[in-house]
Amino acid sequence: MDSKPTHQHGLTLVEACVVVAIVAVAATTATPNLQRFVEQRRLDGAATQLAASLQLARSESIARNRVVRIGRDEANGCYVLHTGPAGSCHCASDGSATCDAGSALVGSVGAASGIAIQGNVASMAFDPLHGTATPAGTWRVTARDGRAVHHVVNVMGRVRSCSP
Repeated sequence: MDSKPTHQHGLTLVEACVVVAIVAVAATTATPNLQRFVEQRRLDGAATQLAASLQLARSESIARNRVVRIGRDEANGCYVLHTGPAGSCHCASDGSATCDAGSALVGSVGAASGIAIQGNVASMAFDPLHGTATPAGTWRVTARDGRAVHHVVNVMGRVRSCSP
């Protein structure tokens, strides 16, 4: 009779259940933080894109030697860069933009899911000669949880961003 001890390979059912329980607790505590992180990245991305679009409107105005406007389309949650009168370009529900005759589309950007773009001005025009903005205003990019990034555009057409 051989009295050598046998070595067990693998896990017992109790050990496997303990590991699954630890993983479940860790995942449950990490999920809210992950969602907050994703929402923060989405807010940062939308805010950066709006700041770039404001700068683009100013530089395109100077390059084209025409007034370029950036206007919000609250009905479809987007904004449009265009030449021509205020309100002459609109976003469609699919994210595309259309302009009336006499206006040219420079670009359009739809808001990301869960992000709202608001402001105290509906449209802002950039002068091609001086690069100034009329009227000066503040654009807010807001997430579902209330966090926001504000872009303040002064009369000189410069953008200053802050998170209150």
